[in-house]
Amino acid sequence: MTSFQIPDQPGILPFQGIETLIAIGAIASDTPFDIDQVQPASLDLRLSDQAWRVRASFLPGQRKVEERIADVAMHAIDLPDSGYVMEKGCVYIARLQERLHLPKGLNARANPKSSTGRVDVFVRLLTDQGGSFDDVEEGYDGPLYLEIAPQTFSILVKPGTRLNQLRLKAGEPPKLETRSVGVDLRAGEHGVVGYRGRRHAGVINMDHIDGHDPRDFWEPLTLRRGELLLDPGEFYILASSDDVEIPVDQAAEMTPIDPSVGEFRVHYAGFFDPGFGTDEAHGAGSKGVLEVRTHDTPFLLEHGQIVARLVYEPLTERPSRLYGEGGSHYQSQGLKLSKHFRPWG
Repeated sequence: MTSFQIPDQPGILPFQGIETLIAIGAIASDTPFDIDQVQPASLDLRLSDQAWRVRASFLPGQRKVEERIADVAMHAIDLPDSGYVMEKGCVYIARLQERLHLPKGLNARANPKSSTGRVDVFVRLLTDQGGSFDDVEEGYDGPLYLEIAPQTFSILVKPGTRLNQLRLKAGEPPKLETRSVGVDLRAGEHGVVGYRGRRHAGVINMDHIDGHDPRDFWEPLTLRRGELLLDPGEFYILASSDDVEIPVDQAAEMTPIDPSVGEFRVHYAGFFDPGFGTDEAHGAGSKGVLEVRTHDTPFLLEHGQIVARLVYEPLTERPSRLYGEGGSHYQSQGLKLSKHFRPWG
């Protein structure tokens, strides 16, 4: 493998840095990479045809993932090209097509894709001998696996389905800024402030864009007395009260759980790429869409209430492609469901 020049300053690798890692074999794959797989500061990861239904989540500790799977597997699954239904309330492990051979000095972090979080599918990356979810240690050399736990809707997946994404990092990038994110409870079109997932909906095909009627899956929410009561166990789509803008030389991650602002989880999909919400990338006025699930107790929200934190980190250099260039479902977004759904009508 050709050597990779580690940047002098810690930071997140941009589009061209990820492409270089692919070119030298530091990131490999079972099949050729898709032309749109590399994002401005992240890499989409794809399911292979190998998966397992498991009875419990786990961390591998000092063992390999597949050694631990043998302890908890209920049955193996060969994902067919026609698709396989992963049922809500169940836990699955899938091997990913991509494999890492990271040079010393590079580490990585994974997060769900926006479209995954917006349909309440909880996913976490696993690595051999990994001591934590979603974090990939410096110099890791081995396969990648994904824990998949649909919460509200059952989903149809197949080999090549993209549920999460990976950021490559040189060293430990500094935290440049942390911004508070408030919730927007001002009535929008038709008085709607958000959506709540329907408990007994059908299956969502994760590769079918604009292929589902939102009325079959979502209940629009309107306000009473200017407050929204979150019920335990329910899943909500809301929007940020302020616009979100990510400078072209930075990236951001939203903190999924912050007990200081409330006992609920916000935003499964935590990555915001450089250029999101900027004039330069034709995205001014973009909101952050919030995927909210409260814990054991009901929680009352008011307009503008702080619900999350957005942490900004530097890139090692400006990306050669910005968020939204070539099209995006979520640039210039307001309150918006995932790309799997047709516009409400």
